[in-house]
Amino acid sequence: MTDIGLAVLRVAIAWVFVAHGMHKLFSFWSGGGAGPGGLTATAEHLTALGFPSPSILAIVAGVTQLAGGALVGVGLLTRFAAFALLGYVLLGIVTEHLRWGFFLNWAGVHGRGNGIEYSLVLVGALVCLIFAGAGKWSLDGRRAERAESRAMGRARARGR
Repeated sequence: MTDIGLAVLRVAIAWVFVAHGMHKLFSFWSGGGAGPGGLTATAEHLTALGFPSPSILAIVAGVTQLAGGALVGVGLLTRFAAFALLGYVLLGIVTEHLRWGFFLNWAGVHGRGNGIEYSLVLVGALVCLIFAGAGKWSLDGRRAERAESRAMGRARARGR
């Protein structure tokens, strides 16, 4: 049952990060509550937050979310990808969300950002994946099974 839970967690996290990465890099799902999207808008937002080299950081942010989300989704290099995404989320908490308190801006008040509520859930999920790994239903799990099978075969061969 643990492996099913880890698979569901990985896929849910992957959808979130891949969607955000696509939005930052390619303007997918622009408008409405998502904002304009794209590298230019992301770089402008990073400039407003006081980051140096915002164009480069916009690309790094989008690629981190897109590639990290995809890797988590298929369960390949899961701990590494979850750690990279965790760093991204923690940076967002410190530089942007913490000043708005705990709760999201559910009322849509203009000029008020979102608190750490959503980011805290992402932190918990990513930390879970860092400690638990991807589970059997993943590429990491398949690699581990093959490595274990090879080790058992070598042990049997030495025992003869």
